[in-house]
Amino acid sequence: MARTFSEQEMVRRNKLKEISKYCNPYPEKYERTHELKEVKDLEDGVEGVRVAGRIVFMRKMGKLSFVRIRDIEGDCQLELKVDTLGEESYNFFKTLVDVGDFVGAEGEVFTTQTGEKTVRVHVLTFLGKALKPLPEKFHGLTDIETIYRNRYVDLIVNEESRKRFLFRSNFVREIRNFMDEKGYIEIETPVLCSQPSGALAKPFVTHHNALDIDMYLRIAPETYLKRAVIGGFNKVYEIARNFRNEGMDPSHLQDFTAIEGYGAYLNYEDNIKLMQEMIQTIVLKLFGKLEITVNGQLVDISGDWPSISMRDLILKYCPIDIKEYNTKETLLAKIYETKLEIDSETPLEDLGYGNLVDQLYKKVARPNVVEPIFLTEHPISLSPLARANDEDASLTDRFQLIINGAEIINAYSELVDPIEQERRLLEQAKLKDSGDEEAMMMDYDYINAMEYGMPPISGWGMGIDRLVQILTEAENIRDCVLFPLMKPEDK
Repeated sequence: MARTFSEQEMVRRNKLKEISKYCNPYPEKYERTHELKEVKDLEDGVEGVRVAGRIVFMRKMGKLSFVRIRDIEGDCQLELKVDTLGEESYNFFKTLVDVGDFVGAEGEVFTTQTGEKTVRVHVLTFLGKALKPLPEKFHGLTDIETIYRNRYVDLIVNEESRKRFLFRSNFVREIRNFMDEKGYIEIETPVLCSQPSGALAKPFVTHHNALDIDMYLRIAPETYLKRAVIGGFNKVYEIARNFRNEGMDPSHLQDFTAIEGYGAYLNYEDNIKLMQEMIQTIVLKLFGKLEITVNGQLVDISGDWPSISMRDLILKYCPIDIKEYNTKETLLAKIYETKLEIDSETPLEDLGYGNLVDQLYKKVARPNVVEPIFLTEHPISLSPLARANDEDASLTDRFQLIINGAEIINAYSELVDPIEQERRLLEQAKLKDSGDEEAMMMDYDYINAMEYGMPPISGWGMGIDRLVQILTEAENIRDCVLFPLMKPEDK
């Protein structure tokens, strides 16, 4: 089936044919002396400067034209004059070069009367033709679906997106720097798993043709990172892509990036201190202050963040005491009695007690949290991989960091008793058989690894996309993912 092109696209394709008569329109390389962002720091009169980038603005005049070229980190103005460039090259530029094309420029640096560092071009090299026009510069790219689907165009024309994704890259780099300085070792664990474990979530299912077995995309790297601790890694972490076949909303994605870390001989209270230090260190490094903007208000994140139990936080916003209603049947009856409308992909009647508490908490309490808090004392059935509290075995030694109604970090002192772990996973398997799609499967391979012995461990996981969403004030988590999953367009 033949493709059809707009009038502008046909004009550009005809220009491409003309350019081919003068030079290779797609050359192999171009030697640069400076990045575009570096030009502003050069002294006037520096010669032999060679820069390259995409044209995003042109003002073509008689014998003098100005061009702005850009990449993800910066831009630079070029001055093109017929006297310095030569008549043939200048006419080539005026007749065949468009906004969106790539060019290389060699020349000398000077400052214009408006105070802008500019390269006066002596040699212009054509580096690539854009066959589609960019969005009109005064309106940019504003349609949300087009922004997500054509992120490459969004990055070209929208400064906010360029800043956000540069921030994300710097943020991840600072996480690695912090973890490395604390003695943690980065490793990789499988994405394809025979058992989806490490979290309460519905997995994606796929099929391995060579082995002829069904497999799962990981929902978390947790049990493999713990295997590494069993093998002798005292401090280990992974920045992992995870997959959970659940709903989408402005703060949830089915595929997302998280970091998980595990430390031998530590407990969850050690990790409360570590996580607070990590976030404060990175925010101070990237923002220069311990303040973030949440919903248009400055939030001070210095000092120690408060801790509150899940029971107390629910009671603060709802007259349901989960210590009193401590079974699935009594809690479900109380929820119906209070006429709370709780949205859940799995019917409430099919959820176990722990997941039911979690749904209640997410409905009535979590949306009210703005400043950072550590949520503690989760029900044991909500945390099948966590260590039970020594004083109250119905609770776990666990915390979550909540900021602006979103769970940023989930952490606990790990369960290292293989006999107790087997019992809990069997309970989870029964819940799964009863219809709770978020319950865990039985994983005897992990139990087998545990039986070789584990030291005391505390671990944590942090959603990178979600924290970047908060720190950059993005309305939707997909604004913080470079290429979010989109439903294919009908062609």
